[in-house]
Amino acid sequence: MLLNALAALGHRGIKSIATFGRAGLMLFNAVVGKPEFRKHAPLLMRQLYNVGVLSMLIIIVSGLFIGMVLGLQGYLVLTTYSAETSLGMLVALSLLRELGPVVAALLFAGRAGSALTAEIGLMRATEQLSSMEMMAVDPLRRVISPRFWAGVISLPLLTIIFVAVGVWGGSLVGVSWKGIDGGFFWTAMQNAVDWRMDLVNCLIKSLVFAITVTWIALFNGYDAIPTSAGISRATTRTVVHASLAVLGLDFVLTALMFGN
Repeated sequence: MLLNALAALGHRGIKSIATFGRAGLMLFNAVVGKPEFRKHAPLLMRQLYNVGVLSMLIIIVSGLFIGMVLGLQGYLVLTTYSAETSLGMLVALSLLRELGPVVAALLFAGRAGSALTAEIGLMRATEQLSSMEMMAVDPLRRVISPRFWAGVISLPLLTIIFVAVGVWGGSLVGVSWKGIDGGFFWTAMQNAVDWRMDLVNCLIKSLVFAITVTWIALFNGYDAIPTSAGISRATTRTVVHASLAVLGLDFVLTALMFGN
């Protein structure tokens, strides 16, 4: 019984390592080499629209409400210490350092990541990728590469939009509703936030999350079983794996950036 359990555990471990290796090879073959942005510019622009522009609505709405909730909860806590004028600092630092990159990446994984997996999986099921190979067209360069770069470019920009809208939402609650002086709100934020370091760290986090989420989404679609059930499982796997990867990497990056 124990030997069977150990054998099953070892088999799953070897399978996971092999899957990670295939994912690494797929990414390497898709993005490493001579850039072809000029040749594939229309494909890249189309994917920027599909991955980035179509994700803006959920990013803006979510950022607004998260900023408003953060402003309200922060106000209720700070008033007990007569420090409500520090609300701008609380909102800005929370969004720039943690909530902005993490929540934007989770939303991106749910909206754009699942769509990428389903699209690539459907192309696999309908043998479009095999047809490209028969016509001497590399599907990794033609299909995977533009989508990968679109995801890498889009998420940092979406994160900045999320943070900006969230700060505005926090100011709506703090200044317009709760009556905090606008000068105190914005001055506290400007004095507390190191715009160069905090903004750079925010962009670094979002870039790492963009690479990870897009990579997971594209590989799960490319490696999906070409059936409706297989594509469904691959899409679910993308959201779960990408979300766990984002949360795990967030701890690692936060420890490296602010652990000292």
